[in-house]
Amino acid sequence: MKAVITVVGKDKVGIIAGVSDVLAKYSVNILDINQTIMHDDVFTMIMIVDTEKSPVSFDEVQKKVEEKGVEMGLSVKMQHEGIFTAMSEL
Repeated sequence: MKAVITVVGKDKVGIIAGVSDVLAKYSVNILDINQTIMHDDVFTMIMIVDTEKSPVSFDEVQKKVEEKGVEMGLSVKMQHEGIFTAMSEL
C-alpha cells in the first residue's frame, strides 16, 4: 500500500535521516521524496512510500513516524495515498 508522509517544521540537521531511519526500521520503501526550505528556515517535505513489505500494520508505522516528528519538534503526518489524493481533489 502506498502512503504520503508530510513533514513541516523549523529546518535543522537530521530531519530526512530521522524520518528515513524509522521507515527503514519497518521495511517501508521510499518511492519519491521532495523537500525544500521556505522563508530561510521552514523545512517542508513530502514522501511517497510503499508499506507493503512492512512486518507491522500501517497504523503502527504511522504512529512511529508521527512520534519521531514529535521527538524532533516537527509536524509529521502519514496518510493512505488514496485519502491524500481524494482530499487534494476537493
